[in-house]
Amino acid sequence: MTGRLAGKVALVTGAAQGIGLATAALFCAEGAKLLLVDRDAAALQAAEALVRDAHPGAQIETLAADVTDANAAARATATAVEALGGLHVLVSNAAMRDVEPIEQADLGAWERVLGTNVVGTVNFCRAALPALKRAQGASIVVVSSCYAIRGRTGFAAYDASKAALLAVTRSLAAEGAAHGIRANAVCPGGTLTPFTVGRGRQRGRSEDDLRGERKADTLLGRWAEPAEIAYPILWLASDEASYVTGSVLMVDGGAP
Repeated sequence: MTGRLAGKVALVTGAAQGIGLATAALFCAEGAKLLLVDRDAAALQAAEALVRDAHPGAQIETLAADVTDANAAARATATAVEALGGLHVLVSNAAMRDVEPIEQADLGAWERVLGTNVVGTVNFCRAALPALKRAQGASIVVVSSCYAIRGRTGFAAYDASKAALLAVTRSLAAEGAAHGIRANAVCPGGTLTPFTVGRGRQRGRSEDDLRGERKADTLLGRWAEPAEIAYPILWLASDEASYVTGSVLMVDGGAP
Protein backbone atom coordinates (compact mmCIF):
# COMPACT_ATOMS: atom_id res chain seq x y z
CA MET A 1 0.00 0.00 0.00
CA THR A 2 1.08 3.57 -0.67
CA GLY A 3 -0.16 5.47 2.38
CA ARG A 4 -2.60 7.52 0.31
CA LEU A 5 -4.51 8.58 3.44
CA ALA A 6 -1.60 8.83 5.86
CA GLY A 7 -2.28 11.44 8.53
CA LYS A 8 -5.96 11.76 7.59
CA VAL A 9 -9.08 11.03 9.60
CA ALA A 10 -11.98 9.36 7.80
CA LEU A 11 -15.56 8.85 8.94
CA VAL A 12 -17.42 5.98 7.25
CA THR A 13 -21.13 5.37 7.75
CA GLY A 14 -22.67 1.94 7.22
CA ALA A 15 -19.25 0.56 8.09
CA ALA A 16 -20.19 -2.78 9.63
CA GLN A 17 -20.43 -4.81 6.43
CA GLY A 18 -20.30 -4.86 2.66
CA ILE A 19 -18.93 -1.81 0.87
CA GLY A 20 -18.60 0.16 4.11
CA LEU A 21 -16.45 -2.49 5.79
CA ALA A 22 -14.31 -2.96 2.67
CA THR A 23 -13.79 0.80 2.53
CA ALA A 24 -12.85 0.98 6.20
CA ALA A 25 -10.31 -1.84 5.83
CA LEU A 26 -8.76 -0.27 2.73
CA PHE A 27 -8.61 3.19 4.30
CA CYS A 28 -6.90 1.72 7.34
CA ALA A 29 -4.37 -0.05 5.12
CA GLU A 30 -3.67 3.30 3.47
CA GLY A 31 -2.88 4.99 6.78
CA ALA A 32 -6.15 6.66 7.78
CA LYS A 33 -7.44 7.04 11.30
CA LEU A 34 -11.04 5.81 11.33
CA LEU A 35 -14.37 6.60 12.89
CA LEU A 36 -16.80 3.83 11.96
CA VAL A 37 -20.55 4.36 12.27
CA ASP A 38 -23.31 1.78 11.96
CA ARG A 39 -26.65 1.20 13.64
CA ASP A 40 -25.88 -2.50 14.24
CA ALA A 41 -23.71 -2.38 17.37
CA ALA A 42 -22.76 -6.07 17.32
CA ALA A 43 -21.81 -6.06 13.64
CA LEU A 44 -19.87 -2.83 14.16
CA GLN A 45 -17.86 -4.38 16.99
CA ALA A 46 -17.07 -7.39 14.79
CA ALA A 47 -16.02 -5.10 11.93
CA GLU A 48 -13.72 -3.11 14.19
CA ALA A 49 -12.09 -6.33 15.43
CA LEU A 50 -11.61 -7.53 11.87
CA VAL A 51 -9.88 -4.32 10.79
CA ARG A 52 -7.74 -4.21 13.95
CA ASP A 53 -6.62 -7.81 13.46
CA ALA A 54 -5.43 -6.93 9.96
CA HIS A 55 -3.79 -3.69 11.09
CA PRO A 56 -2.50 -3.87 14.67
CA GLY A 57 -2.05 -0.46 16.20
CA ALA A 58 -4.64 1.19 13.95
CA GLN A 59 -6.45 4.17 15.42
CA ILE A 60 -10.14 3.33 15.22
CA GLU A 61 -13.17 4.76 17.02
CA THR A 62 -16.72 3.47 16.63
CA LEU A 63 -20.18 4.87 17.16
CA ALA A 64 -23.30 2.71 17.09
CA ALA A 65 -25.94 5.08 15.76
CA ASP A 66 -28.69 5.53 13.22
CA VAL A 67 -27.80 8.09 10.54
CA THR A 68 -31.32 9.51 10.72
CA ASP A 69 -30.41 10.90 14.16
CA ALA A 70 -28.96 14.38 13.63
CA ASN A 71 -27.62 14.40 17.19
CA ALA A 72 -25.70 11.20 16.46
CA ALA A 73 -24.13 12.87 13.43
CA ALA A 74 -22.97 15.72 15.65
CA ARG A 75 -21.55 13.23 18.17
CA ALA A 76 -19.70 11.42 15.40
CA THR A 77 -18.01 14.58 14.18
CA ALA A 78 -17.12 15.59 17.72
CA THR A 79 -15.60 12.16 18.34
CA ALA A 80 -13.51 12.38 15.19
CA VAL A 81 -12.17 15.79 16.15
CA GLU A 82 -11.60 15.07 19.83
CA ALA A 83 -10.34 11.49 19.69
CA LEU A 84 -8.59 11.41 16.32
CA GLY A 85 -7.54 15.02 15.79
CA GLY A 86 -9.84 16.26 13.01
CA LEU A 87 -11.81 15.14 10.00
CA HIS A 88 -10.58 15.01 6.40
CA VAL A 89 -12.81 12.44 4.66
CA LEU A 90 -16.49 11.60 4.96
CA VAL A 91 -17.85 8.51 3.22
CA SER A 92 -21.64 8.44 3.32
CA ASN A 93 -22.47 4.81 2.69
CA ALA A 94 -25.25 3.87 5.12
CA ALA A 95 -28.42 2.85 3.30
CA MET A 96 -31.55 0.75 3.55
CA ARG A 97 -33.79 -0.80 0.90
CA ASP A 98 -37.43 -1.66 0.44
CA VAL A 99 -38.45 -4.10 -2.27
CA GLU A 100 -41.91 -3.64 -3.76
CA PRO A 101 -43.49 -2.27 -6.96
CA ILE A 102 -44.82 1.29 -6.93
CA GLU A 103 -48.41 0.09 -7.25
CA GLN A 104 -48.05 -1.68 -3.89
CA ALA A 105 -45.90 1.01 -2.27
CA ASP A 106 -45.92 1.31 1.48
CA LEU A 107 -45.53 5.06 1.98
CA GLY A 108 -44.11 4.49 5.43
CA ALA A 109 -41.36 2.38 3.86
CA TRP A 110 -40.67 5.18 1.37
CA GLU A 111 -40.26 7.62 4.24
CA ARG A 112 -37.85 5.26 6.01
CA VAL A 113 -35.75 4.69 2.89
CA LEU A 114 -35.57 8.37 1.98
CA GLY A 115 -34.97 9.27 5.62
CA THR A 116 -32.01 6.92 5.92
CA ASN A 117 -30.44 7.31 2.50
CA VAL A 118 -31.00 11.00 1.77
CA VAL A 119 -31.67 12.74 5.09
CA GLY A 120 -29.08 10.53 6.79
CA THR A 121 -26.47 11.69 4.30
CA VAL A 122 -27.47 15.31 4.82
CA ASN A 123 -27.29 14.87 8.60
CA PHE A 124 -23.69 13.69 8.46
CA CYS A 125 -22.60 16.20 5.82
CA ARG A 126 -24.13 19.08 7.75
CA ALA A 127 -22.48 17.97 10.99
CA ALA A 128 -19.11 17.30 9.34
CA LEU A 129 -18.78 20.42 7.19
CA PRO A 130 -17.28 22.72 9.86
CA ALA A 131 -14.52 20.20 10.56
CA LEU A 132 -14.02 19.46 6.87
CA LYS A 133 -13.58 23.18 6.18
CA ARG A 134 -10.75 23.29 8.71
CA ALA A 135 -9.03 20.33 7.02
CA GLN A 136 -7.95 22.34 3.95
CA GLY A 137 -8.45 19.82 1.19
CA ALA A 138 -11.21 17.57 2.47
CA SER A 139 -13.25 15.04 0.51
CA ILE A 140 -16.82 13.77 0.70
CA VAL A 141 -17.66 10.55 -1.13
CA VAL A 142 -21.34 9.63 -1.39
CA VAL A 143 -22.22 6.05 -2.27
CA SER A 144 -25.11 6.16 -4.72
CA SER A 145 -26.02 3.39 -7.19
CA CYS A 146 -25.94 2.67 -10.89
CA TYR A 147 -29.71 2.40 -10.58
CA ALA A 148 -29.87 6.09 -9.76
CA ILE A 149 -29.75 6.63 -13.51
CA ARG A 150 -31.40 3.53 -14.95
CA GLY A 151 -34.68 1.97 -13.97
CA ARG A 152 -35.65 -1.49 -12.78
CA THR A 153 -38.65 -3.10 -11.15
CA GLY A 154 -39.31 -3.33 -7.43
CA PHE A 155 -36.74 -0.90 -6.02
CA ALA A 156 -38.33 2.48 -6.74
CA ALA A 157 -37.85 3.91 -3.24
CA TYR A 158 -34.22 2.88 -3.04
CA ASP A 159 -33.38 3.96 -6.58
CA ALA A 160 -35.14 7.31 -6.14
CA SER A 161 -33.16 7.93 -2.96
CA LYS A 162 -29.91 7.15 -4.77
CA ALA A 163 -30.85 9.52 -7.59
CA ALA A 164 -31.50 12.25 -5.02
CA LEU A 165 -28.01 11.68 -3.64
CA LEU A 166 -26.51 12.70 -6.98
CA ALA A 167 -28.18 16.10 -6.65
CA VAL A 168 -27.01 16.36 -3.04
CA THR A 169 -23.47 15.56 -4.15
CA ARG A 170 -23.44 18.24 -6.83
CA SER A 171 -24.76 20.80 -4.34
CA LEU A 172 -22.08 19.80 -1.85
CA ALA A 173 -19.43 20.24 -4.54
CA ALA A 174 -20.72 23.71 -5.41
CA GLU A 175 -21.01 24.82 -1.79
CA GLY A 176 -17.76 23.26 -0.63
CA ALA A 177 -15.43 24.41 -3.41
CA ALA A 178 -14.62 27.75 -1.80
CA HIS A 179 -13.52 25.87 1.30
CA GLY A 180 -11.37 23.31 -0.49
CA ILE A 181 -13.92 20.53 -0.03
CA ARG A 182 -14.46 18.13 -2.91
CA ALA A 183 -17.65 16.06 -3.19
CA ASN A 184 -18.15 13.14 -5.54
CA ALA A 185 -20.45 10.15 -5.90
CA VAL A 186 -19.69 6.52 -6.64
CA CYS A 187 -22.40 4.48 -8.36
CA PRO A 188 -21.82 0.76 -7.76
CA GLY A 189 -23.45 -1.95 -9.79
CA GLY A 190 -24.55 -5.26 -8.32
CA THR A 191 -22.17 -6.08 -5.47
CA LEU A 192 -21.90 -9.24 -3.37
CA THR A 193 -22.81 -7.75 -0.01
CA PRO A 194 -24.67 -9.53 2.79
CA PHE A 195 -27.88 -7.95 1.44
CA THR A 196 -27.51 -9.36 -2.06
CA VAL A 197 -26.35 -12.74 -0.78
CA GLY A 198 -29.36 -12.82 1.56
CA ARG A 199 -31.71 -11.93 -1.28
CA GLY A 200 -30.17 -14.73 -3.32
CA ARG A 201 -30.82 -17.25 -0.54
CA GLN A 202 -34.45 -16.15 -0.42
CA ARG A 203 -34.67 -17.12 -4.09
CA GLY A 204 -32.97 -20.46 -3.46
CA ARG A 205 -29.56 -19.40 -4.79
CA SER A 206 -26.36 -19.77 -2.77
CA GLU A 207 -23.44 -17.34 -2.81
CA ASP A 208 -21.56 -19.81 -5.00
CA ASP A 209 -24.51 -19.81 -7.41
CA LEU A 210 -24.38 -16.01 -7.61
CA ARG A 211 -20.64 -16.04 -8.21
CA GLY A 212 -21.00 -18.62 -10.95
CA GLU A 213 -23.85 -17.02 -12.87
CA ARG A 214 -23.43 -14.66 -15.80
CA LYS A 215 -24.94 -11.25 -14.99
CA ALA A 216 -26.73 -9.97 -18.06
CA ASP A 217 -26.89 -6.32 -16.92
CA THR A 218 -23.14 -5.69 -17.00
CA LEU A 219 -20.53 -6.04 -19.73
CA LEU A 220 -18.16 -7.85 -17.37
CA GLY A 221 -20.90 -10.37 -16.70
CA ARG A 222 -20.43 -10.81 -12.96
CA TRP A 223 -21.08 -9.36 -9.52
CA ALA A 224 -18.60 -6.92 -7.98
CA GLU A 225 -16.71 -7.66 -4.80
CA PRO A 226 -17.03 -4.94 -2.11
CA ALA A 227 -13.30 -4.17 -2.41
CA GLU A 228 -13.81 -3.35 -6.09
CA ILE A 229 -16.09 -0.50 -5.00
CA ALA A 230 -13.83 0.51 -2.11
CA TYR A 231 -10.86 1.23 -4.39
CA PRO A 232 -12.66 3.92 -6.41
CA ILE A 233 -13.91 5.42 -3.13
CA LEU A 234 -10.31 5.49 -1.90
CA TRP A 235 -9.16 7.27 -5.05
CA LEU A 236 -11.82 9.95 -4.77
CA ALA A 237 -11.00 10.41 -1.07
CA SER A 238 -7.28 10.76 -1.73
CA ASP A 239 -5.25 13.70 -2.97
CA GLU A 240 -4.79 11.83 -6.25
CA ALA A 241 -8.28 13.07 -7.16
CA SER A 242 -7.53 16.66 -6.10
CA TYR A 243 -9.03 18.12 -9.31
CA VAL A 244 -12.17 15.97 -9.26
CA THR A 245 -15.37 17.33 -7.73
CA GLY A 246 -19.05 17.19 -8.54
CA SER A 247 -18.44 13.99 -10.48
CA VAL A 248 -20.39 10.75 -10.68
CA LEU A 249 -18.16 7.70 -11.07
CA MET A 250 -19.90 4.64 -12.47
CA VAL A 251 -18.45 1.43 -11.00
CA ASP A 252 -20.91 -1.00 -12.53
CA GLY A 253 -18.90 -3.33 -14.74
CA GLY A 254 -20.18 -1.53 -17.81
CA ALA A 255 -23.87 -1.10 -18.48
CA PRO A 256 -24.75 -2.73 -21.83
